[in-house]
Amino acid sequence: MLSKRTIIGLVVGSIIIGIGGYSLITHIGTITIHENYIVGTGDSTVYTIPAPAGTPQTMTIVGDSFDLKLQSPGEGLQIPKTSYKKETTLEWVHNEDGATGIQIQNTGNTELEITGTLIRSSDPIWFTFDLMVIISGMVIIGFSMGFTLRKPKGF
Repeated sequence: MLSKRTIIGLVVGSIIIGIGGYSLITHIGTITIHENYIVGTGDSTVYTIPAPAGTPQTMTIVGDSFDLKLQSPGEGLQIPKTSYKKETTLEWVHNEDGATGIQIQNTGNTELEITGTLIRSSDPIWFTFDLMVIISGMVIIGFSMGFTLRKPKGF
C-alpha cells in the first residue's frame, strides 16, 4: 500500500515530467516570433536573428526618421547604414545558416514602431533546461518512493 506522501510525490513528479516533456517538444525546430516593439526618441535597438537556411523574415519599421543597418549571413540581404523617412518594410530569406544582425537608431521626433514576423532557430540552452526539469521530476518520484519502503526520521 502506498502512503499519502508517496502518492503526492508521484503526482507532482509526473506533472513536472509532463511539463518538461511538453516544453522539450515545443523547443525542437524553429520558433516564430511576432515582434511588436517601440523604440523611444533618440534610442536604438539591435536584433540578432539566428535562423536556418530558407527561412523567410519580414519586418516593418514606422516612424519619423531612423537609421538602419542590416547584415544577413552569406550572400543574403545586406543594407549598409542608411537613413529612412516614415516607413520601410524589409523582407528577406536566409540563404545560409547563420545570424542576421539589425541595428536601428531612432533619429526622429516620434517613437518608432517595429513589427514583424521573425523565424529563428531554437536556443540549445532550452534543451538543457528542459532536461533539468524532467530530471527534477524523476528525483521527486524517487524520493517519494522512498516513503513507501520506510518512513525517514523527521517526516
